[in-house]
Amino acid sequence: ISEQFYLELNKNLDAFLLPYDSNSPSRAFLLFCVGVAAFLAFTQNNLTGPYVSVPSFPFVFMRGKESNGMEKWNVWARNHFMSTTGSDLRGKFSLLQYIVYAKMLFTKVKNIFLEGKVDSFTGLRSTSLWLSRLVLLQQRLSEEHTSALYESLQVLMAETLNHFGKVENIESYWSTWLREGESSSLVSMVHLESGIIENIYGRVDQSRKYFDTAEEASGLQFSVTGVLGVRTLDQVDALAQRVLFANTVTPICVIGSRRSCELQSSASKLGEDNLGLGSDEIHKASNVLMVPKLLENKKDAGNGDNGAQNGEDTSISLLAIQQAVILSRCLIIEKKARDDEMQRWDMAPFIEAVDAQELSYFIIQCFCNILRIRWESSRNRTKERALLMMDKLVQSIYESFPRAAQRIPCSFGVYFPTIPALRKEYGELLVRCGMIGDALKIFEDLELWDNLIHCYCLLEKKAVAIELIKARLCELPNDPRLWCSLGDVTNNDAYYEKALEVSNNRSARAKRSLARSAYNRGDYETSKTFWESAMALNSLFPDGWFALGAAALKARDMEKALEGFQRAVQLDPDNGEAWNNLACVHMIKKRNKEAFISFTEALKFRYVIFPPSTSFYTEIHC
Repeated sequence: ISEQFYLELNKNLDAFLLPYDSNSPSRAFLLFCVGVAAFLAFTQNNLTGPYVSVPSFPFVFMRGKESNGMEKWNVWARNHFMSTTGSDLRGKFSLLQYIVYAKMLFTKVKNIFLEGKVDSFTGLRSTSLWLSRLVLLQQRLSEEHTSALYESLQVLMAETLNHFGKVENIESYWSTWLREGESSSLVSMVHLESGIIENIYGRVDQSRKYFDTAEEASGLQFSVTGVLGVRTLDQVDALAQRVLFANTVTPICVIGSRRSCELQSSASKLGEDNLGLGSDEIHKASNVLMVPKLLENKKDAGNGDNGAQNGEDTSISLLAIQQAVILSRCLIIEKKARDDEMQRWDMAPFIEAVDAQELSYFIIQCFCNILRIRWESSRNRTKERALLMMDKLVQSIYESFPRAAQRIPCSFGVYFPTIPALRKEYGELLVRCGMIGDALKIFEDLELWDNLIHCYCLLEKKAVAIELIKARLCELPNDPRLWCSLGDVTNNDAYYEKALEVSNNRSARAKRSLARSAYNRGDYETSKTFWESAMALNSLFPDGWFALGAAALKARDMEKALEGFQRAVQLDPDNGEAWNNLACVHMIKKRNKEAFISFTEALKFRYVIFPPSTSFYTEIHC
């Protein structure tokens, strides 16, 4: 029924736009506005808040039927996303019909202009920008990174950068509608969004280039240096603290942005109250200061010549776009640096620089806080404070203030998690703190069955998890996630096969599970077949190509093993084991030069490699 409904809707949209005449641009613009409204409604309930109770269906004539089978429509929407990405959703999302509808409208509007059936495509240049935001949000809803969405984002962002990547393009497009300096802010925002996309998919170098361009366009320059100061209440001797110094090289703050400053100010005040950052409870949870206290005068600091070392004020007032640029550096550090305590300390100056700002947009404050929570939750001295901050942060999303209009600015320029992802992170923090009972309630509400099973296993109550999943299957027998979770907890391949059946053979997770099961019982040919099928659905799954190569190697299919390990090192050049196995395949195929190169790469990351014979090295060097 759902599939048929959207097919009919697509035909009706074509009929609405036909015939292509002088009124077509106006009709297309109307569809575009409806699409933006539907997309922002979904964004409000699933990303920025505040959560509002709105009809689950974006069509008036369907709202009377909501109580009758609406859950089936939502299951269809989830399966629709899975069919296009091969990945499950990351939790329970509301208003899924809205994003399906918005994507249909954006795609329809974009296509009729690209086909040249109406004039004045420049009238809706931002269609590519809004569609890229929607596709990126769709990726953020998915449990795994998917190649299909990445390819779409590459095309859409190329079009967006072509239209809005330079100040002169924006000024010629919007002309007198722009306030002073807004063109630079828009260029910076577009490059921030492009950098976030590349960062999500692990293309760190390209992401850094976009962030550098965003920094330049925002009129911001900054550097990290050392300043004497103390970080705890009981610290006596001042030590060097890493501090970020920012400077605006263009008077971007004079940007006739009175409305922007008013919005930023009100959102900041409301956001600070809701987040509870100024509460004594937060500050007393640890003797570690939120921001290091720097020495105030030259006498205390010593005789250094640098003003920074002499305790001068290190903070200046920054615009929201500049704060977003600063926080974007944390994304680079997360991807580039090793995941350890030092990584969080590298991010600290950027987090503290934004924390020190008197005015910030609500969403920027939230992003800054989640970065701080991840940092402080990794340290025993601040873990309790991190838990309190996370609790306040989750509560603030559901508060009625700030309003949606005060939360949406810059929400696409920072990588703040979706509400289900935020709550999942909260649940995982509760588990690490030993509060498994509270975490269970969150995971069950979000329908995160794998996390739920993990918690019940920690409590030694696996049978309860099985009964819970079976009860949900009685209500939703066509949900492949439930069948896969049941297969995980029971180690029964029949449930994975059922997941494939109800998903019309589109569940990549079920295929991967069957591939692992076949490999473990020694059926390497079957494992290879399932891995090939799974990677065809989602070629960006971590370690998927390595697993395919391993299964093919066991099955003595050297060509497929070579392909698998080559793709593995392309996606992760630091995978020493993949380089080692690739070298072994080259040895078997008598490709000594390629084997030597692969072993050389493997030795950069692994000290123990497959032991080749001495004659092998002799043959290479001869």
